[in-house]
Amino acid sequence: MDKQRSDCPISCSLDVFGDKWSLLIIRDVMLRGKMSYSEFLNSEERIASNILVNRLGILEAEKILVKEVSPLNKSKFIYSLTEKGADLLPVIIELMDWGAKHNDNCPRKELGKKIKKDKAGVIKELNNVLKSKIK
Repeated sequence: MDKQRSDCPISCSLDVFGDKWSLLIIRDVMLRGKMSYSEFLNSEERIASNILVNRLGILEAEKILVKEVSPLNKSKFIYSLTEKGADLLPVIIELMDWGAKHNDNCPRKELGKKIKKDKAGVIKELNNVLKSKIK
């Protein structure tokens, strides 16, 4: 990102992925196996198409996601995490854990229960899966 608000590491991180839509796209790729524009568009949070296009472009420009032509459908693109994107796994897990812990309206589902029981183990397991998918 060319424009930074400050040299604070938190601010620099937020300049890259600091809105809910970018984090939800990363979550969808990382934890839900979503890969295509239409899959992201159909997420439960109902992202608007113009925002989705913008955020995918930012995440690709920041080398968090890589966009490739689908091997199954040459008129479709698929997105996957880069190593830089996969490095966000502990951040995403911490956000999930914090949200479930402090919001009664966000109950722990299967992954959340695993995180509560063995957060380090879940991160290690998912990290191995993500790293095996990086090209």
